[in-house]
Amino acid sequence: MKDYLGINCILAAAILTGLTLSTETLQAQAPDSTNDAGTTPRLADGTPDLNGVWDTGGTAGFVRPVQLGASICIFACEELGQSAPAEGATGQRPPPDRPSYKPEYVARVKDLNARQVEEDPLLRCINPGLPRIGAPDKIVQTSSQLVFLYDDVVGNFFRVIPTDGRGHRTDVEAAYLGDSIGYWEGDTLVVETVNFTDETWLIDDGSFHTTDLRVVERLNRTGDTLVWQATAHDPAVLTEPWAMRPRTATLTDVDILQAPRCVDRDLPMMYDTSLSHDNPR
Repeated sequence: MKDYLGINCILAAAILTGLTLSTETLQAQAPDSTNDAGTTPRLADGTPDLNGVWDTGGTAGFVRPVQLGASICIFACEELGQSAPAEGATGQRPPPDRPSYKPEYVARVKDLNARQVEEDPLLRCINPGLPRIGAPDKIVQTSSQLVFLYDDVVGNFFRVIPTDGRGHRTDVEAAYLGDSIGYWEGDTLVVETVNFTDETWLIDDGSFHTTDLRVVERLNRTGDTLVWQATAHDPAVLTEPWAMRPRTATLTDVDILQAPRCVDRDLPMMYDTSLSHDNPR
């Protein structure tokens, strides 16, 4: 989870018994680097080198919440211009980062959000899907493909993204993370993904999508900083493409770990199913 969550998210996340915090991860430091702030390392073929483990702020933020009025900012508070308000002051939050639905689907989104604990696929240990899973936690890059690795709250996931000019596969079933191909626009890696199931949400507030979803991600590296942004295209239900706020990750020398088993056995014990997030992850 890599953006803003309402205060109730902390309670909802607690039902995932597989959620643990690694001491090594919390103590991760960006490695010593000879890269100047404006220098982009490159592979032999001249493309920017995106190899490495990228600290997206997805774990340590749980133990460094920032109070923002009645809510708590969990991740990327500084990145989005948020900081802890002075004592007695009211924190200012950015406008909600949510997709815009056609009028006939607004009620469905509102209902799913109100019943998030009952309906959210992630709370059943299902892959978060794109773009909800966010930026990759580790990238392995060659001249012909990239592998994105994720250390998410519900498990480890991966994507293999060819960059050799081939098209999307037609011999695979729809998947939570779809089918991806990549190409370079100058120093920007563009990843286009299609062939999704409709079992995941775009974000944490009931934002469903159809199987026609297409997600376009853009990744730029400068020095030891990676900027990731995703745009969701689903004209069947959205009024316009939804471009998420850019997210920034920093190169780290601490590798990702094997995720513990995600178990949803606490869900039947929930007595308050009104918990929901008033902002996406």
